[in-house]
Amino acid sequence: MNGVVKLTDDKGKATRYTRKIGRMGNSLGVSLPKSLAKMLNVSQGDEIEFVENDRGEVVLKKVRHGKLPDGVRPEVLEAFFDVFEEDEGILEDLRDR
Repeated sequence: MNGVVKLTDDKGKATRYTRKIGRMGNSLGVSLPKSLAKMLNVSQGDEIEFVENDRGEVVLKKVRHGKLPDGVRPEVLEAFFDVFEEDEGILEDLRDR
């Protein structure tokens, strides 16, 4: 099974995979089983993000890069997000009014 152990829980609803963490240069890394890579539609060079939900679970997602509209420079969009992060509390307060 190429280092992958596929486990299904008692109810048959969840599939779990176990992998050993290995050294990748000065970092630690883990490889994805082919079936998960296919499910996420990822291949070598793609980016994935790890999202922790409100139950403390970590979800893997493929990073989706959107194309900027014509005339929008990346540095302008980055500045917008910086301001948004700084003023997030103010914006939430306005939303809740």
